[in-house]
Amino acid sequence: MALNILYTAHAKATGGRNGHTQTEDGQVSHDLSVPKAMGGPGKPNTTTPEDLFAAGYAACFGSACDFVAKSMLKLNPSNIEIHCDVGIGTREEGGFGLKVDLTARISGLSQADAEKLVAQAHQVCPYSNATRNNVEVTLKTEVV
Repeated sequence: MALNILYTAHAKATGGRNGHTQTEDGQVSHDLSVPKAMGGPGKPNTTTPEDLFAAGYAACFGSACDFVAKSMLKLNPSNIEIHCDVGIGTREEGGFGLKVDLTARISGLSQADAEKLVAQAHQVCPYSNATRNNVEVTLKTEVV
């Protein structure tokens, strides 16, 4: 599969889950700590890779919804808000895995149109395409 790269992000991490991560331009810079729920120190004022992934996926999926609404379905929702929950846990076959729950809260559309929009956005979103068949992703659509 050939991919026409439009943009490349650059980041580095030192110290793993109890270290620091930062983008090359310094716009994203966070200390990391393993949460107490995972047996880590849960240091205050830190984040986790899952927090960063959830924020990125929510933003990306929101843009995919906007793209699909305007460019593909010719819909005009008044608001799109994406909530993304990323869970990490152990896998039966060993190692660790992720689970993602995406909730799209959409205003200005019928339930049927909102569900169609979310389903189609899941097909075009780069994060959805990257996780498909690798990470369990559940979709929920709420008209508000």
